[in-house]
Amino acid sequence: MIFFGGGDEDASIETLSHCSSFSDAMSVADEGGETGEETAQEDLQYKLNVFIDSAVDKSAKTRQGALDGLKAAMATRILYEFISDRRMTITDSIERCLKKGKGQEQCAAASLACLLCIQLGSGVESEEVFKTLKPIFKNILLDGAANIQTRQACATSLGLCTLVVEDDILDVYATMESFESLFMRSYVKEDGSRPSLNPQTTLLHTNALLSWALLLTICTGSQVKAVTRKHLPKLPRLLENDDVNMRIAAGETIALLFELARDMDPVSAFEYDDWEPLCDKLNSLATDCNKHRAKTDKRKQRSVFRDVLKAVEERDFQTETIRFSTERMTIDSWVRKRTYDAFREFVGSGMNYHLQANEFIRGVFELGPPVLVDTATLKSMKISRFERHLYNAAAFKARTKARNKFRDKRVDVGEF
Repeated sequence: MIFFGGGDEDASIETLSHCSSFSDAMSVADEGGETGEETAQEDLQYKLNVFIDSAVDKSAKTRQGALDGLKAAMATRILYEFISDRRMTITDSIERCLKKGKGQEQCAAASLACLLCIQLGSGVESEEVFKTLKPIFKNILLDGAANIQTRQACATSLGLCTLVVEDDILDVYATMESFESLFMRSYVKEDGSRPSLNPQTTLLHTNALLSWALLLTICTGSQVKAVTRKHLPKLPRLLENDDVNMRIAAGETIALLFELARDMDPVSAFEYDDWEPLCDKLNSLATDCNKHRAKTDKRKQRSVFRDVLKAVEERDFQTETIRFSTERMTIDSWVRKRTYDAFREFVGSGMNYHLQANEFIRGVFELGPPVLVDTATLKSMKISRFERHLYNAAAFKARTKARNKFRDKRVDVGEF
């Protein structure tokens, strides 16, 4: 039951401190067999319920701890069954924290909204959540007087939530225009001068650019052509930005645009008037030895821009293989890389677990239903007994649904 009061702050924080870690539940499951698994599951659900209740406590510190606890749980576990029944309660808490909270609390709420949509996947349930939160995200994002860190968090969360939930391409374009209205302010002015922006505003524009690029991966061919004509002449000037993250975001977005434009018409070569100056600029960044830049920035920048240069000059992509459990996935394009990076930003170290068991994420990367794994292999994965149980339960459920769909199709064909 949700409480909108919450009495003593110390008591609330003490309650949360007992629920701050999930490791106890895992150890109980390992030690106690099936009984241990049931106990662990009950303990986990109890902790999650405490977090949900505490997310509307009077104490900002308690709310922050509750939001962080829910984030950690959703990033590292598949909780669809538990969350789907409580999605609107959690959504109401997120809405309240976004509207009435400050700074870190708002940022945590924005991240939790994204994790909630990732857990629910695309469908009616996540649409209900996003319908409530989307206007709040946009209001904060475009409000120049709002907390800048909150605006940065909303820029990132709005992008991924739109990718997961939105099924109307016109609504996707409208959200992209909101992002454009921000990062275009970092473009060089008509008189050739660069805008003077503080680092936090530049980070906001960087997040907006990355979310815009993420949504570009699901645009129609005609929209990609329009975007390429509008932005490709201006994006290269962002490579001169003083902020290394903005330079990298601009470079990766340019590589993505080239890839999309070439994929639309693989027969005739995509032509770009300033191709040679662009390649010179990319080569300069790939071999940057500027003494005024930090070593870590230069190392990071050179690595990225070597790949971007190959993409523009040679249509090449530095393939990366992601291994998880008994499976592997290949990141073989800038589209797939931008998508993978966006999800990983929210689930972090839980990405491999979501690739194994999250039906929605597996669908995004065309991995098929979760694979049932034998006991010996699961033990070698070095995860707890309880997690093995959750994993195979998710895999079994997904395979059952897939079989039922196939059987329905066979019945339809037979009757016809």
